[in-house]
Amino acid sequence: MSTTLQGNWNYPTTVWAGPGRLAELPAACERAGIRRPLVVTDKGLLAAPMIARAAGLVQAAVFGEVSGNPTAAHVAAGLAVYRAGQHDGVVAIGGGAALDTGKTIAFMSGQTRPLWDFEDIGDWWTRADPAGIAPVVAIPTTAGTGSEVGRAGVILNEETHQKKIIFHPLMMPKIVILDPELTVGLPRAVTAATGMDAFVHCFEAFCAPGFHPLADGVALEGMRLIATFLPRACADGADIEARAQMLAAAAMGATAFQKGLGGVHAIAHPVGSFYGTHHGLTNAVILPYVMVHNRAAIETQSATVARVLDLQPGGFDGLLAWVIGLRRQLGIQNSLAEIGVDAAQAAVIGREAAIDPSAGGNPIPVDAAALEKIFRAAVAGRL
Repeated sequence: MSTTLQGNWNYPTTVWAGPGRLAELPAACERAGIRRPLVVTDKGLLAAPMIARAAGLVQAAVFGEVSGNPTAAHVAAGLAVYRAGQHDGVVAIGGGAALDTGKTIAFMSGQTRPLWDFEDIGDWWTRADPAGIAPVVAIPTTAGTGSEVGRAGVILNEETHQKKIIFHPLMMPKIVILDPELTVGLPRAVTAATGMDAFVHCFEAFCAPGFHPLADGVALEGMRLIATFLPRACADGADIEARAQMLAAAAMGATAFQKGLGGVHAIAHPVGSFYGTHHGLTNAVILPYVMVHNRAAIETQSATVARVLDLQPGGFDGLLAWVIGLRRQLGIQNSLAEIGVDAAQAAVIGREAAIDPSAGGNPIPVDAAALEKIFRAAVAGRL
């Protein structure tokens, strides 16, 4: 195996990248100070050999009752298992849902206040007892959300149908293992949807207002990697180089969106809450409609992205055509209607999108009416 795909990084946390590095899980737990880990994964992976192998490497119990849009009930169930087993840390392995749930279980393990008291509002994170936050080792099996390098978990409040961001600086995993061999079996459609999620992270971060050259640089390189390697990963799921580069790009997207996100995520969050759609796929479908709405504010950024991707023609029009063409190549649907979303709750989606934290990063200020209009266009497939 080529050593060019191996690396140890400390940005934004300690990352061990390279094929076969799941074998280093015992060393990762030792460095993180975890002696009695609980493996947290999702239902779709529970029976996968990689989960049995991970658990066996560190003699861990497994909690695998997590679904695609993790809820407070999943966190509560995992907490019960964590506390009953007297665990002292979490190994979160899986897609974004498993990682978010695992991080939130570790965060809540030593807290006495209810989960929603720690929503990412103002300084609410200071309510937490830092000593009650257990360490996490994160191992993504999809290249999309980048949750492995994030300081938050997105959890669905089933009572309000709202996705809430639970945040604390110490939720950042201590060690991340990016092993592309774990993503080889990912179906083509999931590879495409999660990869487009990573692209949206990079693009929205790059277009978000504010001065953050570090995030901008990371976002641009992330988009270049995705443009190069996502089609390869979809064409040949066993392409280890493509899988490794996509894992890197996903982590880069989540690093970059410290700067901000925008209208795509603001709409996708309530759509996922109310319609149960896959987050990455929802982002991929919505992206061009938000681009068109934001055109006046992102002409310069779009031209820069087009130059980095070496698009001809370039500019906004060239980039938009490329995004639409890439979606078509990857089998991504053109409209929300094609993934089971109707306009019956358009007003509700608009209102919920307007209060989503991501809306504040949109290049053009957006209100409920504007977001509802974009949502309706995306349902109808009207650019």
